[in-house]
Amino acid sequence: MRFNHAARVLAILSAALVSSASSSASQGLSARNGGLQTRATICNGHAELCERSFGSVTFVGTHDSYAIGLTNNLAVNQDQDITQQLNDGVRMLQMQAHNQGGVIRLCHSTCVLLDGGTLEDYLRTVKTWLDANPNEVLSLLIVNIDNLPASAYGTVFAAVGLDALSYAPTTSPLPATGWPTLGTLIDSNKRLLTFLDNGADLAAVPYLIDEFTNIWETQFNVIDVARFDCSVNRTRGDTGTQMFLINHFLDKLVLGQPVPFIEQLGVTNAASGVGSLGAHVETCRTAHGRAPNFLLVDFYEYGGGSVFEVAAQINGVPYNPATPVASPASTASGTRTSGGASNTSRPGGNSGAAPGALSGSPVFYLVSSFFIGALAAGQLLF
Repeated sequence: MRFNHAARVLAILSAALVSSASSSASQGLSARNGGLQTRATICNGHAELCERSFGSVTFVGTHDSYAIGLTNNLAVNQDQDITQQLNDGVRMLQMQAHNQGGVIRLCHSTCVLLDGGTLEDYLRTVKTWLDANPNEVLSLLIVNIDNLPASAYGTVFAAVGLDALSYAPTTSPLPATGWPTLGTLIDSNKRLLTFLDNGADLAAVPYLIDEFTNIWETQFNVIDVARFDCSVNRTRGDTGTQMFLINHFLDKLVLGQPVPFIEQLGVTNAASGVGSLGAHVETCRTAHGRAPNFLLVDFYEYGGGSVFEVAAQINGVPYNPATPVASPASTASGTRTSGGASNTSRPGGNSGAAPGALSGSPVFYLVSSFFIGALAAGQLLF
């Protein structure tokens, strides 16, 4: 009898444990695309990042991500297309948006100087990549140069289906510690976070988040490595609680205007050394007691992945990509340091760009240099 009683107790306990496990498993399921899916175990390439808030992770970003082309166009800041940037590990895409006859185009100071195509084409490329990479969280940073209303951007996001993938905070601003975890963003399939430098209106478009009440930035257009400090340059909030972004791209002056200092990229993008990204990060740690959330760079592939190595070190995860990052592209007149294919055509980069026969030629180099000088009294390149 004692045996039967003990067996009965064990059976009851076993049933309770099974029920509890089943309940826990059910709670561990989340709805995505209308179905049930287990919680994400890999987030942005690492299991360790799934339980970290978005505001506690560091991401590599590309400055003027759309400004793609041969480097003898002085308005170019990248030479890999958007898909390649994302495949290599870029997780913030920065862009400058202009109103051209009612169409939002991505241009550098002016669409005459560099036209990177329409925002709609650009966002379609982003949507395609996000659909193919369901365990990745990505952010966009839009410089709203013509002060367009948030609704103008919302129309384009909805047209390509990115509104459905966009995270909308219930309140703003949020402290760095107040953002959802990467795992939560992935489970809910709200994996795109978009920041607008001005014109955000959560009541009109809840997923276009004001940048400067949530993120502060360091100085840009740096032409002296000594200026890679970590002082606050732009903000509309409490820098003690905000996320922050460092502008780590070195310029030189051409006809009085800052343009990328390409010859120094191997140093600028390095993980250590004077003027390096790694040194800039350590300066920020010393000044603010924490590392930056976003590392904005030009020509990210210079250094063979060193910019991603820096981010991985901050995040406490290994940097061991399945494939090497893209090699620097060639110029029209010859091959740059690391070689690579010519990029006179970049799918997912300059789609929809206005045609320009001179772009990429030595003649265009001179024309753009003259044009940049003419802009000195007007807009600065950013």
